[in-house]
Amino acid sequence: MVKVVTFGCRINAYESEVIKEKLAHLDNVVVVNTCAVTAEAERQCRQMLRKLRRENPTAKIVVTGCAAQIAPQKFASMPEVDLILGNKEKADIATFLAQPLVEKTVVGDIFAYDGHDAFVITGFEGRQRAFVQIQQGCDHRCTYCIVPLARGHNRSVPEAEIIRQIRALLAQGFAEICLTGVDACSYQPSFSALVRRILQEIPELPSLQFGSLDPAAIDDEFVDLVRDYPNIAPHFHFSVQSGDNLILKRMKRRHNREDVINLCRKLKAARPEATFGADFICGFPTESEEAFQNTIKLVHEAGIGKLHVFPYSERPGTPAASMPQVPVTERKRRAEILRREGEVANG
Repeated sequence: MVKVVTFGCRINAYESEVIKEKLAHLDNVVVVNTCAVTAEAERQCRQMLRKLRRENPTAKIVVTGCAAQIAPQKFASMPEVDLILGNKEKADIATFLAQPLVEKTVVGDIFAYDGHDAFVITGFEGRQRAFVQIQQGCDHRCTYCIVPLARGHNRSVPEAEIIRQIRALLAQGFAEICLTGVDACSYQPSFSALVRRILQEIPELPSLQFGSLDPAAIDDEFVDLVRDYPNIAPHFHFSVQSGDNLILKRMKRRHNREDVINLCRKLKAARPEATFGADFICGFPTESEEAFQNTIKLVHEAGIGKLHVFPYSERPGTPAASMPQVPVTERKRRAEILRREGEVANG
């Protein structure tokens, strides 16, 4: 039995599927693919590890993912854990488990890694749609985000490999293909050009979808593709985070509220049936009540109907953690209000 427990984002969900396939020939192995977005996420990972050890007293327990990359010492001190692998090393997890465990912690410098991992899978257990990872890493430094330290530099999977994987998944019967990445819109040399090539080379693709999109990186070529190719699914989810320009600047985001509104209007003009979702952080340091109200206004002005709302959570090691903080109770209050506004906007 191989058990893989996943925390965090779609990238982790994708890579957990890879790990399942790589370890399918083994028995009595438990892998925890961790998340480091917040300190709370790390705490939940450690709590899960204790539970898994109680339930699997003789299993080899492996910790990998972003929290393992950033804070391997926290897991190394846990008697429940047998092996810690960094984000680069987890692609070779089967090799590490095939030999005696000499070292408990194998975590390299993620910024010294310029390649892309061989994360290619043949199926998705229990899923109707398949995710295809097109890039890894991130070169941006949003002030609230620790992910670049866990994932390294932006690295793009070659177009030919992406095309091969999509065709293989279609041959297995998957009708929905979702392009994903840590910062998918920063695909090099061009995200829009990649989308165009996929659509031109695989015209039989029933539905092409996308993970979280960066509003600052969506260009007019992408809007034209949405207009011209009906097999692009007409739902778009954006990493917006705030509807206030000063807060966006302090977050070090590369868009402003007007960019989001204009982008949604362009996409709606290209595809009248288009719907929108977005991620938002409530109670970011220095966020005033007026700034929060600007976020609520943005939801309605841009026509965003599906909201993923998170109260801000300090992440040690990020610039935002040293900024003046909004009280935790106020962050939670605003998050609840924004969720309700999303329900109203969604009808």
